[in-house]
Amino acid sequence: MKLSIGIVGLPNVGKSTLFKALTKNSVAAENYPFCTIDPNVGTVPVPDMRLDQIAKIYNSEKVIPTVVEFVDIAGLVAGAHKGEGLGNKFLSHIREVDAICHLVRDFEDADITHVSGEVNPESDKNVINTELMLADLETLEKRIGDTEGKARTGDKEMKKALSAYQKAKALLDSGQLVYGQDFSPEENYYIKELHLLTNKPVLYVLNVMEEEATKEKEGYLVISAKIESELADMSDHEARDYLQALGLQETGLNRLILAAYQALDLITFFTAGPKETRAWTITKGSTAPQAGGRIHSDFEDNFIRAEVTNWKDIIEYGGEMGAKAKGKTRIEGKEYIVKDGDVIYFRI
Repeated sequence: MKLSIGIVGLPNVGKSTLFKALTKNSVAAENYPFCTIDPNVGTVPVPDMRLDQIAKIYNSEKVIPTVVEFVDIAGLVAGAHKGEGLGNKFLSHIREVDAICHLVRDFEDADITHVSGEVNPESDKNVINTELMLADLETLEKRIGDTEGKARTGDKEMKKALSAYQKAKALLDSGQLVYGQDFSPEENYYIKELHLLTNKPVLYVLNVMEEEATKEKEGYLVISAKIESELADMSDHEARDYLQALGLQETGLNRLILAAYQALDLITFFTAGPKETRAWTITKGSTAPQAGGRIHSDFEDNFIRAEVTNWKDIIEYGGEMGAKAKGKTRIEGKEYIVKDGDVIYFRI
């Protein structure tokens, strides 16, 4: 599965600059609203030091990481749900991503105008959230109207659906996002089919000046898009030295991807051998056959068993043979729940 993250925010908060830094793609980043109209898309490898270590043990010819797709979505403004700016088009782009990176500006720069005239992160955050909620309310009101009549005829499915829609609407009416709320599995089934904008995990990212990049703010991931832009043009060695000089442990890219994985309950397992070592992304709680299905449908349909070794044991004992000799490799069946960092050999 390819994780897709949409970068959203008001105009001139640094979305295109951050996107360019994250993906090392050259995109327009001029100082005017709606510079980005069609979404720019860039695919980047997920940084994972385990992958290279495992590949070294197997002396693999190829090393294939899992990837994240970043989508740079144009700036939204108040009234976007009614089509203000280029709102409706941009809202449709948000529906297509798995998670939202909501970039909020927290830096002063006389050369970069702010669409509302002043820098106020909480106000900016509320503007975007309000537009997403208003768009979803329109969706829900239309669906409720279409469903009420069918529910009155005694259709049990429509009654259940209507109850779920009304619950979601009540949350939005009270100013709450839909994602992460207390819905039953059955309610979630009906809610998901609406593809609501507020039913996606949101990562709030604070774009700050370079000298403030090490600060922390509750509820936000603090990143300096300018620093990330500079890092994108450096070699790995130069980037490590620069981060160390700034007092940072990791790049903003690494921290953003990790936060996205946690928000979406994603984990990574590995397959390894002389030809290739590869990382695969699955949802936490996936069974061994489901994980195999990520490689090929035959691996799920014709699953017999899986040989599973933790990546640390592969490293410590020099590969699968050494790990097996130490009793670190397990034979697992169809009910096995894959864990983050498992190295798996599937038998079909």
